[in-house]
Amino acid sequence: MEPAITGTAAGVPFTALPPADGGPGPLIVTWHMLDAPASNAAFAAALPMDEVPAWRVHLGMPMCGARMVDGRMDAIMALAQRDPLMAYLHAFVTQATEEFPAALKELREQLPVGEGPIGVLGGSLGGAVALKVLVDTDIPVFAGAVVNAAIRMRSVVELFPGDYVYDAESTAAVDSLDFVAKASKITTPLLVVSGELDHPGLRADALRLAEEPGVELLSVPGLKHPLAEPPGIEPAAQLPLAAAVDRGVSEWFRTRLN
Repeated sequence: MEPAITGTAAGVPFTALPPADGGPGPLIVTWHMLDAPASNAAFAAALPMDEVPAWRVHLGMPMCGARMVDGRMDAIMALAQRDPLMAYLHAFVTQATEEFPAALKELREQLPVGEGPIGVLGGSLGGAVALKVLVDTDIPVFAGAVVNAAIRMRSVVELFPGDYVYDAESTAAVDSLDFVAKASKITTPLLVVSGELDHPGLRADALRLAEEPGVELLSVPGLKHPLAEPPGIEPAAQLPLAAAVDRGVSEWFRTRLN
């Protein structure tokens, strides 16, 4: 197995896992959870997809991993307490999506991945980024997958304490991240991985999205929301349930690369 490559692309930290031969290959890009695993390095350890003959490049979400403030997640929690939607959820997904085209361009310059369509994968809030890339950009994608994803941002907002009071701006923002409502715009094959013990709202959204044409469901018994033990910032040994997810997404991408 080739060693991981770490670096930055247009200011975005990444952990890149080469194909087995270390040579040229297609590209699969991931965005991690803000729950564990909560960094690009930790997500690479949880879902390495070692059996996929492609470069797997795990990107860091805003203010995570190498971009944490003072090496802690406290600044993120402060944003979530101030306004979970506008200061945190919507802001992070928007930034991660907007910085991706420049990061992709630099990844193509740094790694032997060519110019062909890419694969995209996201977990939890990173899943919303992967879905937004599918729906709201013109980046060619050959296949996508999401794991315990933020498919409807209203469901994620409901996980925070208190009743969120929407105004016109926040209503537009949360509706822009409703990928059940936008499902008709998803024209790329999509695998929705959902833990049977995930948050009920997120689980329900996954089941609804999986009813759409071209979308397949992988339901994982016993899986709660995280894929790693908290805090999940540093790479750790792969948990058995994460290994089950890893096998599922690896088979999904392998099949679509052939």
